[in-house]
Amino acid sequence: MIELIRTNDAVIISFVESLMRDAGIACFVADENMSVLDGSIGILPRRVMVDADKADAARRILTDAGIANEIRRK
Repeated sequence: MIELIRTNDAVIISFVESLMRDAGIACFVADENMSVLDGSIGILPRRVMVDADKADAARRILTDAGIANEIRRK
């Protein structure tokens, strides 16, 4: 799996998960439970991971959705 985005913004993560689900692209949110360690103040970013063979399609979807600025560069 490769990292598609890394953010502290729960809304962006939810939006990306929804976009991936609608496109049939499996994704995994890594570090989702790290808020326990940071006291739930949201300083530790979460990562949305996708299969490497779906990465290009996932990036296109995020670009089409207007959130290309959130995409992690290779």
